[in-house]
Amino acid sequence: MKRFADRAVASVFKAYPADIRRRLMVLRALMFETAAKTEGVGRLTETLKWGQPSYLTAETGSGSTVRIDRLKKGSGYAIYFHC
Repeated sequence: MKRFADRAVASVFKAYPADIRRRLMVLRALMFETAAKTEGVGRLTETLKWGQPSYLTAETGSGSTVRIDRLKKGSGYAIYFHC
């Protein structure tokens, strides 16, 4: 598991309910793994945008910002992925 470089991002993940946190951590790991294996992407920058964990290709500018979060849906939660 990749360590958090940004304390604010780590705090947001820590505040999620355990089941949501696990799902978002899997998605987070997949993004870092995919970026590392994809030529021209470069290192991802992890930060908060609009209070949501966000991933940018700041090093190369090769893509769009991706945000992940949870959204309340009825009585449960849904995973939110926006780019």
